[in-house]
Formats: sequence, C-alpha cells, structure tokens
Amino acid sequence: MALLDISVLGAPILRRETEPVLQMTSELRQLVTDMFDTMYAAKGIGLAAPQVGRSERIAVIDLEKSPITLINPVITMRSGRSKREEGCLSIPDIHFEVERAAKVVVEARDVDMNPITFDGADLFGTCLQHEIDHLHGRLFLDHLSILKRRQAMREWDEQKDDFPDLLRRLTPEVIARLQAEDDELDDDAPAHHRTDVR
Repeated sequence: MALLDISVLGAPILRRETEPVLQMTSELRQLVTDMFDTMYAAKGIGLAAPQVGRSERIAVIDLEKSPITLINPVITMRSGRSKREEGCLSIPDIHFEVERAAKVVVEARDVDMNPITFDGADLFGTCLQHEIDHLHGRLFLDHLSILKRRQAMREWDEQKDDFPDLLRRLTPEVIARLQAEDDELDDDAPAHHRTDVR
C-alpha cells in the first residue's frame, strides 16, 4: 500500500486544468490503486488526481463500499438544485453547505478504458460534481457566497501553517487520529451512510 501526499489549498496544482487520459498504462493503474489507498486512509469518499499532485483526468469515489474509477469524466446532464454540506481532503476540517445540481448524468471511462455512465443524485451526485470540479481546477469554496468564502479562508488561515509545504502527509499519527474521529462518527452514522462530502 502506497499512501500519497495530499496537496492542500494554495498548491498551484489544485487550480490547473487536467489532461485527458489517452491510454491506460501500468503506471496509471498503480496511481489509481494508490489513490484509493490514500482516500481510505484519509477517511474520504472521493479523491481526484490533482489532489495528489498529478495532472491526469482521473478521480476515484467509494460510497457504500462500491469503488468507482472515473477516467475523463464529463457531466452530460444537470437538473434541479440541492444543498449539502461538503468538505475536502485538500481543505481539512472545513465544511460548508454547497448548492449544486440535484441530479447529474456522468459519462466516463473505467480503469480498462471501457465507457461507463452514471446517474448521480443525493450524496453520489454531489460527490461526482465535487470530484469533477477538481479535474477542472475548481474547489467547493468556489461555490460559496463571498461572505462564506471569506469565513472559510479565515478558518483556513488558522491551520494553514500546519502545511508549510502545502502538503498533507498521512503519517501513522495522522491516520490514527483520523480513525479515532471516524469511529466517533460511526456511533451516529456508519461511514458508508455518511451524508456529507469530504
């Protein structure tokens, strides 16, 4: 298992457009595996390649123990509006309610480059939109009002010094703390029934 460093708010890679994947390689397959391992260790439900310092158009998601790899995903349909609390592995411990499309249709390729289509609503729909945003240099903060964005930045200013090189390293100590926090959440709702995005 290889755990990757997670780029945090302020890292230029998080604001860059990704490059489409033209061919699957053994190196990219390993990247997908490492992304899943990193996401699980960080107690997240989604992770995009820019968050681990890569420029490929790849994201991984796992809700209800159903891992999904998205290669070159595109949202082809949006409908309705809904609000849900979101966080981000690249902006730890900061959560805000975000308004997005209530339902989306996403077309992508799987890890074998076969075409796949997902109808996403509720938490899954929000997660799809959140991760695809990452692939185009957007963060959930961009969907907030100016006042809420300023509040988020004030909160981030209080902890950004913990990441002087703009990297979040999943050390054994960090993983143990995240596990303890996740165990507390499990007392109320199991991780695979989580209602927020992070």
